Amino acid sequence: MIIDRRFHGPEGSGNGGYVAGRLAGRVPIDTVTVRLRQPPPLDTELTVTVEDERGHSVRLWHGDLLVAEALAGAIVVPPVAPVPFERAVEAAEKYRAAESHPFPGCFVCGPDREPGDGMRLAPGPVADGTVATPWVPDRVPERELVWAALDCPGGWSFDVGERPAVLGTMTAQVMDVPQAGEQCVVMGLARSREGRKMHAATALYGADGRLLGRAEQIWIEIDPERFGG
Repeated sequence: MIIDRRFHGPEGSGNGGYVAGRLAGRVPIDTVTVRLRQPPPLDTELTVTVEDERGHSVRLWHGDLLVAEALAGAIVVPPVAPVPFERAVEAAEKYRAAESHPFPGCFVCGPDREPGDGMRLAPGPVADGTVATPWVPDRVPERELVWAALDCPGGWSFDVGERPAVLGTMTAQVMDVPQAGEQCVVMGLARSREGRKMHAATALYGADGRLLGRAEQIWIEIDPERFGG
């Protein structure tokens, strides 16, 4: 596996949701937990190993260094409820990255990315601890892009502009992918904080309100200099 530089989160490392989605695609079940152990290197040949006979556990390696692992997961809580697309558009106008962003070139939520190059999601507040952003894909996305869309809104449900954090663990279930031009809404919810760990949830809804995907996450506050911030 090679993570193209275009799909970076922090400068110099892969976007957590995108990398998790790439690895989860190697696990033949619909709900997968991915733990990111190291910043995923870019433009570098990485090795995927299968750890059990059913293929329900795989690992991603950079030489002898474990980068990430994916295994069968489960989500037992209800998904974050949606808001209308129009309200998500209004929320995006209040996206806190306009003031500060620890990783402005992030493929998913970086404001410095050009349209068509990055996803340019803009999760803005709709309630206390809840954010929403519109997403209108210009083509039918691969499933790893759904994982990517489900990534950053979870972080922005906390104040990551002031207290930078990266994705540590993500359990996601992708039911379907949106159509090209479909007016989707991505939700993020801050569940709880334990020291440097932040528990969040995200959900992706299609234009007709159908649930396309959802995720439960653990974010870890970091020193941004370690990640090129």
